[in-house]
Amino acid sequence: MALTALYAASSGMKALDTKLDVLANNLANINTNGFKRSRTNFEDLLYQTKREPGLLNADQEPIPHGIQVGLGAAVSGTQIDFTVGSVDPTGGQFDLMIEGAGFFQVRTIEDGNEIIAYTRAGNFSVNANGNLVLSNSEGAILEPSISIPPDVQAVSISANGEVSVRQSGDTTFSSIGQIQLARFVNREGLKQIGQNLYGETDASGPPFPGTPNEDGLGAIRQGFLEQSNVDPVRELIDLIQTQRGFELNSQVIRAADEALRTVSNLRR
Repeated sequence: MALTALYAASSGMKALDTKLDVLANNLANINTNGFKRSRTNFEDLLYQTKREPGLLNADQEPIPHGIQVGLGAAVSGTQIDFTVGSVDPTGGQFDLMIEGAGFFQVRTIEDGNEIIAYTRAGNFSVNANGNLVLSNSEGAILEPSISIPPDVQAVSISANGEVSVRQSGDTTFSSIGQIQLARFVNREGLKQIGQNLYGETDASGPPFPGTPNEDGLGAIRQGFLEQSNVDPVRELIDLIQTQRGFELNSQVIRAADEALRTVSNLRR
């Protein structure tokens, strides 16, 4: 009956509507430092099996095909794409980029509780207390914390995360702290909590902190920023395909409605 087509097409429209939301978020964050695009994965729903494949015919031979009618599609999940974004050579002494799979660790508040969150954004700055903080709306403090003295003339951050400063009146640099990075077994399982931050989940597994440039964490590059990995051309192509798919499903609903109207008019 055309009712099955109505339900299948409506499920397709609902799934494509979710994909449209994901695409809109990708494009909205095209200029967000360290942002990672998401893609929408789909799966087909249950099937009505009207004849099992392989049933025997009158000659006791297996029929090569069955009769199965699907009930539509659904979103199986959204998957984060962690490919590296473009590089922006800013020259800023607190602008940092990770050349590898690691994450910066910061302290932030979620649901009233202090947690350790993770980010690929490396646009750091110094707050009023001299702490190195992420330049997001909350000013999340780098973990482990690093305090920059007030009379600093220059800051040097090495590839392995050692932070050194040259203070007023000195001619040499002295070490004041060590940046640590973290990695995950399944980084695609991290929870996106906004403000350029990710949270640990059971899907991601626990973090494995360590020194930059070791254990696959990646090296730190001072004076560079990782930009968003959103490709506007790719997103626009996906947007057009999504729009066309939505229109096609709406046409199916219209056709199914016409079929049902024809059936209901047969008795008149």
